[in-house]
Order: sequence, then structure tokens, then C-alpha cells
Amino acid sequence: MLKVLKFGGSSLADAAQFAKVKHIVESDPSRRVVVVSAPGKRFSEDHKITDLLYLCAAHIEYGVSCENVFSMIRARYEEICRDCGLDIDITGELDALWLKMRSGMDREELASRGEYLAALLMADYLGFDFLDAALWLKFRFDGTVDKEASYAALQQAADGRCVVIPGFYGAMPDGRVRTLTRGGSDVTGALAAAALDADLYENWTDVSGFLMADPKIVNNPQPIRQITYSELRELSYIGAKVLHEGTVFPVREKHIPLNIRNTNAPDDPGTLILDEIQEETDNGNLITGIAGKKGYCVITIAKTGLSSESGALLRILEIVNEHGVNVEYIPSGIDIVSLVMSEEKVKSCLYTMLGEIQKALAPDSIKVTEHLAIVAAVGRRMASRPGVSGRIFATLGENGVNIRMITQGPEELNIIVGVEEKDFAQAIRVLYDTFVKE
Repeated sequence: MLKVLKFGGSSLADAAQFAKVKHIVESDPSRRVVVVSAPGKRFSEDHKITDLLYLCAAHIEYGVSCENVFSMIRARYEEICRDCGLDIDITGELDALWLKMRSGMDREELASRGEYLAALLMADYLGFDFLDAALWLKFRFDGTVDKEASYAALQQAADGRCVVIPGFYGAMPDGRVRTLTRGGSDVTGALAAAALDADLYENWTDVSGFLMADPKIVNNPQPIRQITYSELRELSYIGAKVLHEGTVFPVREKHIPLNIRNTNAPDDPGTLILDEIQEETDNGNLITGIAGKKGYCVITIAKTGLSSESGALLRILEIVNEHGVNVEYIPSGIDIVSLVMSEEKVKSCLYTMLGEIQKALAPDSIKVTEHLAIVAAVGRRMASRPGVSGRIFATLGENGVNIRMITQGPEELNIIVGVEEKDFAQAIRVLYDTFVKE
């Protein structure tokens, strides 16, 4: 068995966190590939190393000394090295980096050094081989990852060894360092797991997996122990803060389970994400999770015979698309269609779009409803249980929540309601109390 592990910045903040990582890795001999982020904050007022590196890059760009900022970076790594009792010459590595910064260094390469240095330290601490991400994570000239070339390169480079890999960056065809978006170490870990056909990808962070609802709204919500990739995608899209969006796809393509674990509570099972969950081994709740977000508006277009007017919906969507606005939901009836969109993205062109729709379709009426929130109940079990939708609507109504919109996915994986923003938190609490605490 092979497990690929990724540790986030909070898991590498200081020597004490390094020790936790070592205990986790050494507790299971199948944990042979480790991907690391740059050290994160040790306390709330502290700085993430990557933020300090970007600050150095900004100073260099504007011709301002960054010596004081770099001294903070130096102190962090030297402290970890000293407190972990490591033999690696981290001071020499930092001296070389400082010299290169002073002579001119690409911003992306500089930002990547946080993970690079952390991986050097962790490899020495674990007794693993250091494997530079630039040797296998290949970008095309357009900035996309060349999976085929990357996978082949890692298979050859790892070749059964125990390795530590820095996350967040790779190399362009000309050898230049290219970084992923912030949080990209999650993606590096997923790509490594997919490349090596791992049996499990463990993503270690500072939380014990996902919760069934936002803890800022629901008091002490239950954890989600198992969830399908499809459910995770639905919850993420509707606003749940889960993983870097690129993390899921490489492992899902290879049908590799993904386990979210807590470095500070390693005995907690966390959340396991799977392609499918066998019902006989799944005795969980009817609803897997509840999520939502505010800041929507709805354009409702009514016209007699709209559903039989060929191309009518296409013309509406073309108008919206020309203004660069994404339509997130389209609830409709025989003579009515509604477009649910982000208020922020539509505010600069709303009245122009309304005028163009009026001219193109000559509808009987156009109505705009603002300040809406979207709340979704997500769960694979809902499709097999009759009456769930009616129960949701009745429960919300009984608790004073005015429903302004209703839509349901064709796979019956989610039920989505639009409510006034003032009812947002109440709607989530009502659904949780009804379907989870029952």
C-alpha cells in the first residue's frame, strides 16, 4: 500500500509541529511520499513565510531594502533546524538565496522557496530523500500542468523511494519556476498521488475534516465522516470552504480516496472522500451537508408562450454572456424563466442587460429581486426518500423563512432554495435542526 501525504502550513509552523508530522509519518510504513507547504503562522499575529517572501519580492521590485523582512524568514528556518537537531546547512541555503535575491530573482521562484526550504528540513528530519518539484511537475507554456509528462517524471524520480516534495511549484519547459495559485500545495499533493496511483491521499491540516454546517451559524455541527466527490463538489460550489478546487480532480480521475486529517488530532478519522459509498456501510444522516452564500439577485422574465418560443432562452443567455456574467441557476416555468446571478458581478451592467432582453424578447414583464441568499441541502440519500423537498419547504415556512426560489438538480443530489438575506442563518439552522438533530 502507498499513501501520499500533504501537510499544510499550520503543520510546519515550528519544531513542535515538525515533531507531530514525524510521528504521523513514522506511525505507518505506507506513508512514503510527503508533500509540504511553507511554514504558516505560529500564532494569530505571526506571518506566513509565503507572505513574507511575496513582501520581499515587492520590496525588490520597488528598489526598497527587504533585509529586515528576510531576517524574519531566516530566523524561522534556523530556529526549526536548531530545535529539531538537524544537520542540514540551512544557513548556507539561506545565504545563497539572499545572494540570488540581491542579484535579481524571479518573483515566482522567490515565492516558491518557502516550500523548497521546508522540504529540505523535513526530508532531513524524516531521513527521506528530498525531491525537488521542479524535476517532475511540468507546466506547458500556457501555464497549464502537463499531467502526462509530470506523472511519467514522478514515477521515474520516486521509483519506490521515501521522498519529501515541496508543494506549490513546478517548472516551465524552459526551466523557469512556475507557481500554482495560493493553496497550490494541495494540488501538488493530489497530482503526486495520482501520478503514483496511491491507495490513499491524506491531506493533513488544522481541522478534523469537514463539518455538516458552518460553525459560525450552527452550534457545534456534526462532522462529515464520509462524503462522495459529487457531494463535495456541490457543497464547494454553493459556498462551503473545503479544499483548493484543483485538489479534487487529479485524485478523482484515478478513483483515489482522499482523507482530510488533523495534524493536531491525528487519531481523529477526519473526512473520507470517495467515489461511491455503500449504503449498507453508511448509517449517516439523510443530508450530508448544508451550505449557502449571500449576494445574489434574480431576473425573472415572464412572457406568454415563452416555453414554446424557439431559441428564447438561448437569446437571453447570449445577452448575459456578452456582459461576462455567469448564470448560476435557471429555475423556470411554462411562461417564466429566472436567472440567478451574483449581485456583485451584475451590478455594473444590470440595466443595460434588462434593456437588451426587453428589445430581444418583448416580454410581458421583467422583475429584479435583489439581496437574496442561496441555501442548499446536499445528500446522496435524498433521491431515494420521497417527500424530502416538501418537508424542507414546509419546515422553512413553519419557522418564518420566506422562500423566494426553488430548484433541484437532475440527479436529486441537492435541493436549493433562495431566501432573503435576513433569513440566511435561520434557514441553515432550521434545516440542520430538522434533518440532522432529529
